Amino acid sequence: MTRSVIVVGGGISGLTAALRLRADAEVTVLEGAPRIGGKLRTGTLAGIPVDEGAESLMALRPEAVHLAQEVGLGGDLCDPAPAPTTLWSNGALRPLPPGHVMGIPTDPGALAGTGLLSEEGVSRLRHEEALPAEPSDDDVSVAEYLGGRLGQEAVDRLVEPLLGGVYAGRPDRLSLRAVLPRVAAVAERGEPLMGALRRMRAPVGGAAPRAGAQRVVPVQGLRGGAGRLPPAVAGASGARFLTGTRVRELRRTSGGRWRVLAVTEDGPLLLEADAVVLAVPAYEAAEFLRPHAPLADADLGAIQHASTAVVTMAFPHQHGDEPPTGNGFLVPAVDGRTLKAATFLSNKWRWQREAAPGLFLLRTSIGRVAEEHRLATPDRHLVRSSVTELHQALGSIGEPVAARVTRWERGLPQYGVGHVERIARVREAVGKLPGLALCGAAYDGVGVAACVATGTDAARRIAEG
Repeated sequence: MTRSVIVVGGGISGLTAALRLRADAEVTVLEGAPRIGGKLRTGTLAGIPVDEGAESLMALRPEAVHLAQEVGLGGDLCDPAPAPTTLWSNGALRPLPPGHVMGIPTDPGALAGTGLLSEEGVSRLRHEEALPAEPSDDDVSVAEYLGGRLGQEAVDRLVEPLLGGVYAGRPDRLSLRAVLPRVAAVAERGEPLMGALRRMRAPVGGAAPRAGAQRVVPVQGLRGGAGRLPPAVAGASGARFLTGTRVRELRRTSGGRWRVLAVTEDGPLLLEADAVVLAVPAYEAAEFLRPHAPLADADLGAIQHASTAVVTMAFPHQHGDEPPTGNGFLVPAVDGRTLKAATFLSNKWRWQREAAPGLFLLRTSIGRVAEEHRLATPDRHLVRSSVTELHQALGSIGEPVAARVTRWERGLPQYGVGHVERIARVREAVGKLPGLALCGAAYDGVGVAACVATGTDAARRIAEG
């Protein structure tokens, strides 16, 4: 007899779980929003497709790229234009020298004269490998460990912008073990950091790269937008989808099945299934688990979230003016800007440039944890703040002919100190509830690839249970 499974949440994690369960179960996906896809969403601006959430897939971690290939989108995967990571720091655009690991330099000398750090900051880096290093089994914040090894200036001006771009978090709150596991492994072994990172980056055997060797890209995009991935996965899953269906309660029946109570535009809805996958934010999963696993409820409920906004704009090409170069820039929080980052879509993605030959498309990102005040303003003010700071960073680029603001309230979970242990406790508690599994951005990574991996793991747990 075929098992029945309800997936609560139609983001990429839940869709992946539905796809992986298609051979073993009849799957129903319940999504509270009018559409599936979560933070993978492609809209239009000036008639051009633009991503309003994630606009790339991690390629160094293969799960999302492989999923795109599996559902027939492999031919539309594309590489970004090559460009250095650039920071708008100390009043100028400054490329990060190659060789860094999430902003952590491996060659202090390459920073000299860049203006990214003061002379004192560069000097501090030069002495890192001479500092004593003691093995440690304790999780600490990114700032506590890296500040001790590299100095606070390096944390503020090199590491924070990159972590802020991914997590919208603060180094003094983010868990070293959760967000920089390779660095945490160095700390646990008690080694000097930069030497260890250089060895990690070196080719096997120390061989130099071959002439003509294929360039390794950290991310890939999809022609037409990353928002094409969710409907492709949904179509391949064969699942039944009920959008506009908000789950309110999860109950256990006397027969060991799961009963899901939901609300739709047409009224209440009651469904039963052999198993349930909760592919929802941590704060929603906590509420559903409260009657069944109070310890998991407490741990999930303790996870903070950052709200962000994406401002996508189209600028006309001015006659004789050169558009900005590079793929964009990141902004250190210490400089007090409204912008967290800017992405030059027309430069980064060839398909986007070809779709709008008379326009320059870009997007800005606003919002970090504890910066809710920056978002407590009308959309037009976010657009004006973005344009003003873009002019300060790039010079005059004119005024946008179209703009779109997309807000992601509580969109990014924060991996605080102890996150890995917290999630282990949650999984242990949920593992005692037959026919129940969790997936999503709150567990093992906030990127698309990590979410795909959690959906696959949730499906495996259900299939094996």
